[in-house]
Amino acid sequence: MDSTERVLTDLDDLAKRAEVQIMAAADLAALEELRVRLLGKKGEVTSLLRGVGQLPPEQRSSSGAKANQLKENINVWLGMKAAQLQLNREAALGETEWVDMTFVPNPVRRGHLHPLTLILREVKAIFSRLGYEVALGPQVEDEFHNFEALNIPQAHPARDTMDSFYVEADDLLLRTHTSPVQIRFMQSHQPPIRIIAPGAVYRRDATDPSHGSQFYQVEGLVVDHDIRLSDLKGTIEYFARSLFGPQRRIRIVGDHFPFTEPSIGAAVSCGICGGSGCRSCKGGWLEIL
Repeated sequence: MDSTERVLTDLDDLAKRAEVQIMAAADLAALEELRVRLLGKKGEVTSLLRGVGQLPPEQRSSSGAKANQLKENINVWLGMKAAQLQLNREAALGETEWVDMTFVPNPVRRGHLHPLTLILREVKAIFSRLGYEVALGPQVEDEFHNFEALNIPQAHPARDTMDSFYVEADDLLLRTHTSPVQIRFMQSHQPPIRIIAPGAVYRRDATDPSHGSQFYQVEGLVVDHDIRLSDLKGTIEYFARSLFGPQRRIRIVGDHFPFTEPSIGAAVSCGICGGSGCRSCKGGWLEIL
């Protein structure tokens, strides 16, 4: 028997043996083991194909075609057996696993809004009752709207405490307050103006219980004829009592801000200690303005 006949005989023997072994596989794991043993890099079919490559050129054609046909047949047998094993597996599961259509699952618990979101919504609702509208603006601002339009030029000493996080582009920074929203609104609207500007602001502050590098701020702006400081005082008192409750005391005092004159500050009595002083308020009052 010459080498060509030997290769053809080996291919016939392997075809018969492979079909029997594949159809006898007990499960998918055994089938995968057979696939590797037959078609893997060191498999029997691969070894025979290397033998075909060593035959004389005129004898390779018929042997190579038969080897490739065997490889295709093995893949078909593997696919058929895998489908049969999968069906058997699913049928077995149907006998051991079942769905109770009368079972009532535990109710899905709904999530909750973040406390900041709840407070911002409440603040907006309070001011909407007073006729204010909400104005928004970019969080990445230019120096003009963030500082210079508020009478804080480059050399102003107030810039030392308010300079914040600058981005790579020239003259752009994360806004240090929502006051730029007021500037932009006044540039695009005519009086009367009655707005609040809520949103996140950023400052280079050390983190402690009352400071952080990012926090939320709500600023208000009213532009109209015959607006007085008493209007501001009444607005603050109405807002504070609506948000914190009528039992909280309110303190309004003169203060200094670099871009408003006259300026006032506002605080409410601490809700934890009732104004007697504790670690949270450090004196009985919580500053809100």
